Amino acid sequence: MRVSDFDYYLPEELIAQAPLPERDASRMLVLNRRTQTWTDSSFHSFTNYLKPADVVVINNTRVIPARLIGQRRASGGRVEVFLVRRLADDDWEALVRPGSRLKLGAIVDFGEQLSAEILDDPGPELRKVRFNCQGSFDELLARVGSTPLPPYIKRPESSDEDRERYQTVYAREPGAIAAPTAGLHFTTGVLANIRRSCTVAEITLHVGYGTFEPIRVIEIEQHLVSREHFEIDSEAARVINLARQRGGRIIAIGTTTVRALESASDDRGEVMAQVGESALTIIPGHRFQAVDVLLTNFHLPRSSLLLLVSAFAGKDLVLGTYKHAVDQRYRFYSYGDCMLIL
Repeated sequence: MRVSDFDYYLPEELIAQAPLPERDASRMLVLNRRTQTWTDSSFHSFTNYLKPADVVVINNTRVIPARLIGQRRASGGRVEVFLVRRLADDDWEALVRPGSRLKLGAIVDFGEQLSAEILDDPGPELRKVRFNCQGSFDELLARVGSTPLPPYIKRPESSDEDRERYQTVYAREPGAIAAPTAGLHFTTGVLANIRRSCTVAEITLHVGYGTFEPIRVIEIEQHLVSREHFEIDSEAARVINLARQRGGRIIAIGTTTVRALESASDDRGEVMAQVGESALTIIPGHRFQAVDVLLTNFHLPRSSLLLLVSAFAGKDLVLGTYKHAVDQRYRFYSYGDCMLIL
């Protein structure tokens, strides 16, 4: 298949620029794969679709303040460093702008207590940087870094509200550079209602560059999603596998949860406890082993996330629901509405 097969028209005004006042107030488009139909609903109805034997699996990763604005020590010019992946204690992969002007050895200052040295020459999209700090790096990052909002949110800077709202209420494990956005709809009250309806299991996948890296190939079979760190502990694996044995459904909250579960499952659908790096690229033709139901937001055209959702529900059906969502003025992307795929 060609990546152009996964395109769709989206008016710019439908891209949500800010969260709704209430997390759980979003609309929800319910897609039924068996009947090939969809229904307009709201996230308030999510628990109505749960059964006692089910398990809802959430990704408890926490977004770090990965966007840093500094100045070149040599010239004072503005530099943006977007952290992507930690390589060692002080070394990171990062998107650096303007990357072409920063050569090996260039120093960028972020105030008096934190600086970064560029460790490679221009060329690769992801640069290697080494931080030098006076004190705890994580504490300094929390002070000088900002929430790394996606580029389609057209605001010059993130706000104090984003620090709280671009984070799930169950975020616990720091390491993500983007939010697992399907989880942004949940409140503590919604979680309590879910636990009264069925079981909840927590896993971790640190959302990295692979989740939003553009597809630069013509044929989707040539695209590889970059590795992302994930952890599934023995208790989560036990709860998930027990639900399967009892005839329950595995309900994944977000595409990142899908990637972790599918990476850790065998050909019988049994999920194995492990800590590792997911190298799985999910495109149409993938045989899903672990996931039965998916709650997800609406994704960008020609993106790896749209490919994953199309693999789960079928390309034509997904693109048909997206057209309906556009016609019905749903809100799209990170702060937008959601879709429940049964």
